[in-house]
Amino acid sequence: MAGEKHGGPQERRETWHDFHELVNMEPADLEKWLGSERSRDAGQHKDGGESTGHAAGRRIVEILRTAESDLTDDDYGHMRKVVGYMRRHLAQRPSGDVRDTKWRHSLMNWGHDPSA
Repeated sequence: MAGEKHGGPQERRETWHDFHELVNMEPADLEKWLGSERSRDAGQHKDGGESTGHAAGRRIVEILRTAESDLTDDDYGHMRKVVGYMRRHLAQRPSGDVRDTKWRHSLMNWGHDPSA
């Protein structure tokens, strides 16, 4: 059925909930962060270009500004990717003060500030 490629209504509700539980930055705050040098330095860069997380963050801003009823299969796919990344990355939290670490900066590119 069209619009069900990435699961039915229950899976979409779970994805929506998990995404909004983990993405704790407001769109404007995330955009501001993505414009910073620390944001551009964080994460894995392919061929010296934009990091995967930085590109994901730009997409997250778009999703946060989209009405739930207007989200597409691709949006839900990206939301699941974000949730999976964050869960894996949060499980690797380093010890000590994380405020100025690449670990935190990478998570922030994905819309989650662990210091919030």
